Amino acid sequence: MKTLFSSISFTVGVGLGMLSGRIGYVGSHLTQLLIMGNRQPFWITPSDLGMSAEEVEFPSRDGIMLRGWFIPRASSDGSPAPTIVFVHGWPWNRLGNRAGSTLIHDQSVDFLGPAKALHEAGFNVLLFDLRNHGTSDTALPVTMGVHEARDFADAVAMLRQRNDVAGGRIGAIGYSMGANSLIYGIPLCQPICAAIAIQPVRITTFARNFTRMLLGPIGPSLFNAAVPLHRALGGPPLTQVNPASVAYDLGETEVLYVQGSGDRWGTLEDVQAMADATPHTHPVVVVPSTERYGGYHYVNEQIDSVIAFFQQRLVLEQVVGGDVG
Repeated sequence: MKTLFSSISFTVGVGLGMLSGRIGYVGSHLTQLLIMGNRQPFWITPSDLGMSAEEVEFPSRDGIMLRGWFIPRASSDGSPAPTIVFVHGWPWNRLGNRAGSTLIHDQSVDFLGPAKALHEAGFNVLLFDLRNHGTSDTALPVTMGVHEARDFADAVAMLRQRNDVAGGRIGAIGYSMGANSLIYGIPLCQPICAAIAIQPVRITTFARNFTRMLLGPIGPSLFNAAVPLHRALGGPPLTQVNPASVAYDLGETEVLYVQGSGDRWGTLEDVQAMADATPHTHPVVVVPSTERYGGYHYVNEQIDSVIAFFQQRLVLEQVVGGDVG
């Protein structure tokens, strides 16, 4: 099946690329990423940072097998503890992103560093691969958060079956598509105490800016030409993928939105609209940056603030409220 869709997407890209020379190859590559995601190999493991990790495997509600690492809190005695779930972006994996794995002009984004800091601060951590990424199963197409929301919700369901997880004290950090997945997915698995949504995107904005930057003026047309194939494979109407339209369903979850000031693919205006629609939120954190990846480094660069955010909402407020299980 993968070969078939590779051939189809290559044909789409090359056929359109005949109008624009070498752009055809890049267009083909981006079409494949849009539909099939990516399978970045692991370049580091928790043990490399001195952490023990349990290999976990669990089904999504539509039968997709998902895989990841559960990292227990430091000095865990097996009693229930608060837990943070990392939800990666497109086309990354449970470790974050390793620069150079695609034709996208990108930077490395590290999850294990902040995961270790959270682990040492008393949190369990779950790192897992969304469908079509890492070692999780294939379920075409990538939907930029709509179907991936099921993966997050079922990761939470798996955690709540564990004796070492306090089921009422779960938080999450999502990046780009992963942030979209949180906004779409949290209403499916409440209660989620708190979440950090880093540069979620409205797909029409992201696709227009992203493809124009990589392919020039013809970029948005190339993207639009791939949309019928995406829909034929069961994808949602991409023009309707806008987290602001569902953010009011986040209920009691406290959400901190983060957006880079120099992001050329997403916009502060779109993220502000999501924050405005969220019942419990903070002023959007605007990270000084000159491109999109600067915003992704917020968690690594502000890890003390991130830990304090989750300690306040998953530990202190829950103890005061009497919910520690």
